Amino acid sequence: MELRQLRYFVTVAEELHFGRAAERLHIVQSAVSQQVRRLERELGAEFLDRSPRHVRLTAAGERFLPEARAVLAAAERARAVAAGLGEARAATLRLGTSAGLGDHLDRVLEALGRLAPRLAVELVSAPARSRLEQVATGTLDAAFVRGAEEHPGVRLIPVWQDQLVVALPARHPLAAAPDVDLADLAALPLRLTDRRNNPPLVDLVVSACQDAGFTPVPGPAGSLQDTLAAIGAATPLWTVIYASHARQLRTGRVVFLPVRGRGLSLPAALAVHPAAPPPCLDDLLEACSGAGDHDS
Repeated sequence: MELRQLRYFVTVAEELHFGRAAERLHIVQSAVSQQVRRLERELGAEFLDRSPRHVRLTAAGERFLPEARAVLAAAERARAVAAGLGEARAATLRLGTSAGLGDHLDRVLEALGRLAPRLAVELVSAPARSRLEQVATGTLDAAFVRGAEEHPGVRLIPVWQDQLVVALPARHPLAAAPDVDLADLAALPLRLTDRRNNPPLVDLVVSACQDAGFTPVPGPAGSLQDTLAAIGAATPLWTVIYASHARQLRTGRVVFLPVRGRGLSLPAALAVHPAAPPPCLDDLLEACSGAGDHDS
């Protein structure tokens, strides 16, 4: 039994005429007759009394008609629910994020709220590789990534340069300067995340130190929170942190200094699926356009 057969039967029952029913359904009369016959054979009952002069419902047809209408109504409700779920999904942006986006993310969300006030944003934090894989598979609609290389099934759209600053103890002699030369940090241990966690960041910092004439002395590994706590306790260490994150930190025990000269930065990009970008992509990119670094 097919929904179209029920629809054809209900239409004939309402018109009591195969020709008028076919006109309402926008199909040929023979197709209507054929499908109603198939329905009757499948269910083992005759629903229509066909005579050369008229078409009438049989007793079985009278009993079957409200049930057929109920099935068609239920199907319409199911379609409406499915359509509503599709609209709800389209109105929700699943956005991959990472630690350190800081006030970049604040500005993006604020601007997006003005551009698309009815859009709900679901933030999902995950490692960079996982974010890219989730965009490729459609689990995420978009994701922010830094220093990422091409990934299968993902389109990378540059959005801003993510500046890095040096974190030093507030009581260190270099802390009073407006900026810092990396060469002045050669004697201090550098605490960074393991390279496997963030290859672009580690490679950038190590390469910049080598360009400054030294290979950094590795400090003990640990989380950024632990590292900043150790630096705040005047431990002779240094690290780097995204400027957007540093601007949100409130501490008198750590200073954040830009790197003298060319500075340090990683390109940030918005990762989307090349064939199925989010419907709000234009609004999202416009929101990102005003969210670059605002160093003071």
